[in-house]
Amino acid sequence: MKYCQWLLLSIVMIAALDSCRSAKKIQTAIAKKDTAQIVIVPPIETRDLHADSMRYIHDVFDAVQKNRLDFNTFSAKVKVDFKGSDGKSSDFNAFLRIKKDSVIWVSIIAALGIEAFKVMITPDSVKVLNKLDKIIQLRSLEYLQDVTHLPFTFSELQDLLLGNPIYLDTNIVSYRKQDKNVSLISVGSLFKHLLTVNNTSYLPEHSKLDDVGLIKARTCDITYGDYDSKNGFRFSKYRRITVSEKSKLDIELQYKQFDFNVDLEFPFKIPKNYKRQ
Repeated sequence: MKYCQWLLLSIVMIAALDSCRSAKKIQTAIAKKDTAQIVIVPPIETRDLHADSMRYIHDVFDAVQKNRLDFNTFSAKVKVDFKGSDGKSSDFNAFLRIKKDSVIWVSIIAALGIEAFKVMITPDSVKVLNKLDKIIQLRSLEYLQDVTHLPFTFSELQDLLLGNPIYLDTNIVSYRKQDKNVSLISVGSLFKHLLTVNNTSYLPEHSKLDDVGLIKARTCDITYGDYDSKNGFRFSKYRRITVSEKSKLDIELQYKQFDFNVDLEFPFKIPKNYKRQ
């Protein structure tokens, strides 16, 4: 089951984006002395006194939102490098297909080019076909949320795989301007989010998230890179994700091939001799 476990850990843990330091540490991280201009956004009742700052925040937020990938279908070949809490590294290849707001389909390739697993995720279900052990697992999306204690949705998982920012709330409490990038700090009902984007293209470069509640000390750090353009889409072909609490998980996703808006099939036939688990 190791390939399937790695894939589900990658998808579920990344998609939930379980944070990046406490609120105090985030403020410390952006308050180091440098040439950056750090602006704290005032309470809403006094924001009319800071129209320029609010206008700038609105313009940056709007530019980031306009960069979100809007598509019908997406397909890719992905190399996944995985390092768990035991310090051991592993890797595998996966083929990914997505139909917007409908299906996420993954085929995991083991040694010698053998298809080991298929995973199909819909807005309300998760199906895992273990071809090595001839087992089919049928679960609800809520099941994964319960197991991982992470409140992700299909939409957030879809955005994560595409490289769209996740949990970026409209409640921007501060921002930082530098020569080459700009960072926004938003606070939503679930997460605080420190998002850094290029100040010319406004494409994501780095993302940190933190639980609004301080009970848990889980952290998540995401780096986006190696942007490429195809069919009018600007796509990050490299992602590095580090998730840590008591243990640490490092994942690298390298998209070797990708395409948008081509006709796709999502085969998922369950053989009659497979055991349900």
